[in-house]
Amino acid sequence: MNRPKMATEKGVPSNSRVLMLLGQLERMNGEAMVRDVEMARQITTKILHLIQTQEKSGKEVMSKGSSGMEVILSSLENTSDVQTTLNILYILSELLTVGRGRRVGVFVSKGGTGILFQILITANKELSPSEELMLQLHSLLAKVGSKDRKFGVKARLSGALNVTINLMKQNLQNNKLLLPCLQVLRVYSSNSVNAISLGKNGVVELMFKVVTPYSKKNTSLLKVALDALGALLKSRTNARRAVDGGHVPVLLALYLDWHRNDTRHRHMLIRKGLLVCLRNITNIKLGRKAFIEADGMRILYNSSTECLPVRTLDPLVNTSSLIMRKCFPKNRLPLPTIKSAFHYQLPHVPAAGPVAQLYSQPPGVDDVVDESDDNEETEADTDTENEEDEKDHHSANDDIETDINKLHPKKSPTRPFEELRVYERFFLELSEDFQGYNFECSKSASTTSSSASFSSSSASTRSTRPIIVPTAQALSPKHMAVPSFQGDCNFVKGQHTQPSPPAPTTTLPVPLTPLELDTIHLTTDQDKKEEAHIPTPDGHTTMSSFTRSPSQGQMIEQELARALECVSLEEEGALNADEGLKVKQEGSPVSATRHIQSPLLLGGITTRRVGGGGGSNWGSDCGSEGAEDEGGEGEVLEVPDTALLLPLHDPDLYVEMVKGTHSVPLYAEVAYPDYFGHVAPTFRETHMERVYGVQRSKIFQDIERLIHPNDILDKVVYDLDIPSCPVIEDHGESLKFNSQFESGNLRKAVQVRKYEYDLVLNSDINSNHYHQWFYFEVSGMRVGTTYRFNIINSEKSNSQFNYGMQVLMYSVQEAISGRPRWVRTGTDICYYKNHFARSSIAAGGQKGKSYYTLTFSTSFSHKDDVCYFAYHYPYTYSTLKMHLSKLEALRTPQIYLRQDVLCETLGGNSCPLLTITAMPESNSNDHICQFRNRPLIFLSARVHPGETNASWVMKGTLEFLMGTSPLAASLREAYIFKIVPMLNPDGVVNGNHRCSLSGEDLNRQWQNPNPELHPTIYHTKSLLQYLAHIQRAPLVFCDYHGHSRKKNVFMYGCSVKETVWQTNISATSSDLQEDLGYRALPKILSQIAPAFSMASCSFVVERSKESTARVVVWREIGVQRSYTMESTLCGCDQGKYKGLQIGTRELEEMGAQFCVALLRLKRLTGLRNHQHLLDLESDIIGTQSKVVSSCSTTYVMDEDEPSFLEAIDYSAESNDEDAEPENEHVGQVHENPDPLDQLSDSETNHRD
Repeated sequence: MNRPKMATEKGVPSNSRVLMLLGQLERMNGEAMVRDVEMARQITTKILHLIQTQEKSGKEVMSKGSSGMEVILSSLENTSDVQTTLNILYILSELLTVGRGRRVGVFVSKGGTGILFQILITANKELSPSEELMLQLHSLLAKVGSKDRKFGVKARLSGALNVTINLMKQNLQNNKLLLPCLQVLRVYSSNSVNAISLGKNGVVELMFKVVTPYSKKNTSLLKVALDALGALLKSRTNARRAVDGGHVPVLLALYLDWHRNDTRHRHMLIRKGLLVCLRNITNIKLGRKAFIEADGMRILYNSSTECLPVRTLDPLVNTSSLIMRKCFPKNRLPLPTIKSAFHYQLPHVPAAGPVAQLYSQPPGVDDVVDESDDNEETEADTDTENEEDEKDHHSANDDIETDINKLHPKKSPTRPFEELRVYERFFLELSEDFQGYNFECSKSASTTSSSASFSSSSASTRSTRPIIVPTAQALSPKHMAVPSFQGDCNFVKGQHTQPSPPAPTTTLPVPLTPLELDTIHLTTDQDKKEEAHIPTPDGHTTMSSFTRSPSQGQMIEQELARALECVSLEEEGALNADEGLKVKQEGSPVSATRHIQSPLLLGGITTRRVGGGGGSNWGSDCGSEGAEDEGGEGEVLEVPDTALLLPLHDPDLYVEMVKGTHSVPLYAEVAYPDYFGHVAPTFRETHMERVYGVQRSKIFQDIERLIHPNDILDKVVYDLDIPSCPVIEDHGESLKFNSQFESGNLRKAVQVRKYEYDLVLNSDINSNHYHQWFYFEVSGMRVGTTYRFNIINSEKSNSQFNYGMQVLMYSVQEAISGRPRWVRTGTDICYYKNHFARSSIAAGGQKGKSYYTLTFSTSFSHKDDVCYFAYHYPYTYSTLKMHLSKLEALRTPQIYLRQDVLCETLGGNSCPLLTITAMPESNSNDHICQFRNRPLIFLSARVHPGETNASWVMKGTLEFLMGTSPLAASLREAYIFKIVPMLNPDGVVNGNHRCSLSGEDLNRQWQNPNPELHPTIYHTKSLLQYLAHIQRAPLVFCDYHGHSRKKNVFMYGCSVKETVWQTNISATSSDLQEDLGYRALPKILSQIAPAFSMASCSFVVERSKESTARVVVWREIGVQRSYTMESTLCGCDQGKYKGLQIGTRELEEMGAQFCVALLRLKRLTGLRNHQHLLDLESDIIGTQSKVVSSCSTTYVMDEDEPSFLEAIDYSAESNDEDAEPENEHVGQVHENPDPLDQLSDSETNHRD
């Protein structure tokens, strides 16, 4: 061998003494080492001395370029002298103690581990192996074991496992030798195969001989022993051995002993080690059973309660909590069946899928408690358009589409044009010639479409079942006055029988009966400015200029103090109109008093109401029939006239719309918030700050139920499964609940403590899951008392309720005081896994799943109040119909608005289709040609009923489009808008979260919709197919959605290039050729809409999304700009609204800004300069680096939440599953000046 290469780096001299000694040692390798033992001892002793006394010597040996480590290991391998071996082991120990990371890595890479095992085996063959040698070998192995990935395999193959075990058995009292053996055992056991092998050799039982009760001696050894035992018990086989050996009570007794004696908390790691052993044993069913039998729940609960005041003991409390939650006996939900409480028989059942499975199940087997033995969470939901299908993501790219052929949009006509020709009637604007329309009078008269009676036509055929209205009396029908149009208008063309463009009628659409719209008189002043005269209930007329923006935000300050109506509520069960006490709010101008009994059935049917606590307890009363109680005084209270506060809201009109709405439960009540409307609050609602330890304290309260069962009332107070009497009377001892109104969802309420209620949500109809949306009424509360509500059957594994989101509450008393609004409410909010077992039937076949609890506490400020709670701002189907009817009245002669019925749903509700554009300037050929050839924009919303925010965004879009601003006019002149504002009316009406009456997610049916089961999707797709056939495919398609687990508003689009970048598939440059225009609209939005975040957008196509609207419209219809726009349910973490929860004002603003962005897009696509495409390319590349480096899933930012001081554990397996740190990013993108930035500032700043 050559002399070792002397390191000259870092100033190490070539004549260094330690390197000279290493050179001598190297020359001795081989036979010389065996012959000249004394020389080898001397040289190794000198090297050891130098390394121990001079720090530089160690650096010289380990410096880059030095072969010192090879020489040392070679000598170790060749020597047979024990003393020389020990010297070399001491040298290695000294070298590896300093700068361990890199030095140990070098040692392992040079084969050091194998040499140590070899010496261990050789030494063990001696009759009496040197104790010191065994000690040093194990000490070194403990140091290097964790850095060698193949350590466990090497140990097993070399036979070292048995050597260590035997050494331990012989030296149980020799703590000096036992400690390094335990340290090595700890590393051995991290390999699962080794753990099982060690268990077979009796190591588990051996460890329990080492682990002792409280003692101040040998605590280091005990800590290592517990670590090793904990690692061994991760093996289910070893866990069973521990249970069979009766060691669970032993561990509990040891823990209690250390807990009681370690009063100064100096040995927290030993206590934690004992808990880790228990945690691993309780991963198996037998372990959980043994834990319960050994009274483990009480022991850990009591010890944890004592630890709570000491913050440093949190790791013990958290681990104890984890064990107790895991061992809490699994219960079924307190329901007769997990299928929906409402049944709707499908016209035919699909051949396969979850709905077919549901119908094929025999009664009584739908909710099986099938506890899995490993109890592991495998799901990783990523809430997007498809929150439910994204489970079991094993890698970042497993869901990304890799088939290049599928990534290229194909305009393949799937249906013959003859089949699609029937849809021509929905596109009359493409053939209308306006020859019979006199444009001279259009400045002074408004025209109406004969098809505008969309809502009324459907209502006239409906059953006139009684409707309970919280604040309306059965007024005599009003007569509709015919508005007189001033100005000479000569109408020639007759009225169309089919849905048509504006037809020459001089009357407004026939209103609904028996209650009718107030008369609206249109007049023209000298400036041709149109104003609406809206009669108030007292007959006076108020002026509401159409030129004013209909935005709620601008109306509030001016209108809140205006005319108030007086509504009389029953007090003490009766109303006496003659003796009614009129209570007037100070300083509120009241024009008239309207006496309205509450609640009242329309059509002369007698009142039904919830008993006790005054007339504000609305709902159904099972026991009392009809007639009102006599006696008592009524109270007349003032309520703001929301017709003035909200231009698109009319309570009486809302009731009429409800009459024409079909629900499966045949709802006969109207919820107060829907009847009276919502005025967005003017104050900011910030994200709720999470209180430290809140989840833990809630879980402990849940555990108390098991430990102190006598304290639990377990009293059912509301139950939809008793249809004849869902409200259980109890003479004022409990809250009263109700959800029997449109969009309501609450199936059961159980009072568990005096002021605590477990609430169970109803499944979607024809389904056995999808629990998330809730909307219910509460009454009979005590003022100032804090109530806790637990929604116990949530399904998602995470929620924004853990990150600042609050529930929404609407107080009737607040509304009566002039504040009709939903407000964010609730304290001590958290969302965590509970002990209610999910049946594998409802969990896609996965066993061992649990439900999750959303818990929140709140108190009530008013006596005799009625409050409503909701997951998000409700927006019912009847609200949509009312808004569309009111929008019709807002139309000016310059607006082309047509309202068609696209189809009827399974439940018999009409699906509206709107067409909005600008009227042509005249009927000249040029103007008609320009009118017909405007590009189309196709918008849809609310395919998922629980995503109510999508409807509020759509409301903002519709109001902007119907507005009188110059921007709105320009937008109408630029495009023809086709809008389906609610794709799933049945789901919305019946309080579903995700499905239609077919029990299926309609946004998974776009590839092959069934005309009978999915009519709205079938016909909407047909409209798009028709447009593709006539070469008029939309410029933009956008489906509005809500997102429950991300902040901000963002888009998902489709890009071949960005999808390929995320995968390993090879693609030619021609495959990746695509227009970058798909990024333009989101980029514009990121510049003008404060809630929009470009960083959260994704343009990747996933396999699981191939049947969504976005992907199908892109792939089959060929729309490059096909998007899903997701709006947060929580709030924003960037831009102007950072730190705020989102409200209806911000959502409506987003809808308006989407319109402004379309206008900018129009101007941008008209520019010849393509510099903006290069900027978009650079955007993509910038984003791409982010995606690849930091994203663990398909999306740019999936779980974008910050870590908390308190670990939020969502599974029962670990205590440290914090969400990923949140990336701070700003949605406003201002790079190089490009055509996007050169557009008018007025557009950027416009807020309509």
